Amino acid sequence: MRVVSISVNGLAQAVDKGLFDWLADQDADVICVQDHRMRAYEIEDYNLIPEGYQAYFIDGEKNEDGGVGIYTRHFPKAIMYGFANEQADREGRFIQADFDKVSVGCVLAPCALGREEELIGEDDLTVLDHKDEFLEGFGLHMQKTLRKRRQFVLCANLQTAHHVTDASPLYHKHDFSGFLPHERAWLDRLFDEMGCIDAFREINKQSNQFTWWPEQAEGARRNAGIRVDYHLLTPGIRNTILDGWIDGSTRFSDHAPVIMDYDIEIGF
Repeated sequence: MRVVSISVNGLAQAVDKGLFDWLADQDADVICVQDHRMRAYEIEDYNLIPEGYQAYFIDGEKNEDGGVGIYTRHFPKAIMYGFANEQADREGRFIQADFDKVSVGCVLAPCALGREEELIGEDDLTVLDHKDEFLEGFGLHMQKTLRKRRQFVLCANLQTAHHVTDASPLYHKHDFSGFLPHERAWLDRLFDEMGCIDAFREINKQSNQFTWWPEQAEGARRNAGIRVDYHLLTPGIRNTILDGWIDGSTRFSDHAPVIMDYDIEIGF
């Protein structure tokens, strides 16, 4: 099973830049798309579906919230829209497709980079507070997920890097959301305490393996990259990882795609 995860900063513009031509060469079974920035019904209306795939998407109340979706070659047994978290579900931050032997989910955390102290809503909630609340809620969901007998691959743009090797030196020197101590501590709990698996790091321990070059951090001009895009696995399929890589030469947005191969039969 090949699974591609890609955060597109708007699906329509990514398709205009050649996303579907690139996907045709990947031979993926499942493609997880974060940050599509459109109404879910428009995906079909505008024929934004690669040939040979079915599309399942969820949107947010506001297009700028992002939204997530899954393209799959294989009909799922079930689709789960949201994870019973009111705020996250209203913003379209989670979708899951259940297949015979594995479930594949797609996740998008809020971004607070460059807007950490900006107020939102009427409760003096900052953008960083909003992100922290999402991570807390998603962490509770992951605790439940990791206790299930079913196996999961969750493709997630968590807007946060884990270790020093996952971020360029710029992030080591400044207090940017995406590499703040409490955000990294949340990932410590996810991986070290809960037992979730960072699939890419199981096979690649090298530094400078970045997936995002945000303009707020002066982007690729200074190679100010950070690895915020993950394949999260339940421990039961840890040994199924065959290969994986970040396609850093591909740019449909300021994120790079993450491609992972698993020794899992997805069909029935």
